[in-house]
Amino acid sequence: MFYSIVEPARHRWPGNEVTETEIIQKEYHDEEKPEKWLLGMAGPRAGPDAGPCVAVPGKRRRSRPEKNDAGKTILRIGAQPFPLYSSLLLAHKLGYFEEELSKVNATYTWTLFNSGPLVNEAVAAGNADVGFMADMPAILARSSGQDIQIFAHVAHGEKALALLVGKDSLITSLEQIKGKKIAYVKGSYAQHLTALLLKKAGLSFNDIASVNLAAGDVPAALETRQIDGTVIWEQFISQLATSGRARVIADGTGIKKGNMVSYVVRGFGEAHPEVLAAYVKAGQRGSDYIAAHPREAAAVLAPDLRIESAVMEAIFGNLVFYQSLTRDDIQEIRKVKDYILAEKIIVNDVDIDRFINTRYLREAGL
Repeated sequence: MFYSIVEPARHRWPGNEVTETEIIQKEYHDEEKPEKWLLGMAGPRAGPDAGPCVAVPGKRRRSRPEKNDAGKTILRIGAQPFPLYSSLLLAHKLGYFEEELSKVNATYTWTLFNSGPLVNEAVAAGNADVGFMADMPAILARSSGQDIQIFAHVAHGEKALALLVGKDSLITSLEQIKGKKIAYVKGSYAQHLTALLLKKAGLSFNDIASVNLAAGDVPAALETRQIDGTVIWEQFISQLATSGRARVIADGTGIKKGNMVSYVVRGFGEAHPEVLAAYVKAGQRGSDYIAAHPREAAAVLAPDLRIESAVMEAIFGNLVFYQSLTRDDIQEIRKVKDYILAEKIIVNDVDIDRFINTRYLREAGL
């Protein structure tokens, strides 16, 4: 098995500008993989869509699928070490990917990235075949010209994305964020929820001071009152709320489903449909394990994700994990696309019916 870990560039508050294009990539083989192989160098400063970063192609870069010396097809997975993707992290940790892929004469590599944009960069550079992330950065990648297709759901949770304020904040309602400094990651699905919450309160982005801030920098910014609030995802919601460091004012309930998805380079999927079906089966086994054994699943993942097991289990309560793409999921993805097109975040429209391919789900029996 080949392991690769990518750490994002440092960012500076409050503008979240990239101050260095420093990206550290380390590669490990079975005989030398680090003890913390699931999380490795991936630190707490980022998140599933942690803003603009620059990916540096690694030495294993290639533009088409390869086979290893044993003649097995290699699936290169661009992964993210965050609870939102727990089903896939479990599929990796518990050996489900290895088991299912071996049945179709395939193997895989696992490269960790601290954000969806970094995964997009790796795919664009020809260094990954599959990536998983929130729906919004996936749409951004397709609009930019990447020949990719969403082929599976990962998780969703209306409560897994929320507006938080500091513990001593006087804000108690959505309407009271008018004129306040609200942090979110620009281009992330948190930006979409921010727009929906503002609309619900009869406000717009013109009524707040937006701060583009990496998720890992939010706790300190709240505590030092550099920001008044933040729209952020799990694990930060549960960590901040359960520790009493922040309060939830509103979440996505009733207005945003918050889909996480897997996408594939179209050429790889067409050439190796059996490999994608095996990926789906492994991911579903991870989903089923969480549903049947949440406490055990939390105990497996918590140490590597640097989250207390009890908090990890609470996070599971805010998320639903499965691989199939329902009509509601597809409609939600379409709604996100319509928003970012209307806001001119993208200039090229995305045909959602062609962007989403359920073939591999059917071949996996889902």
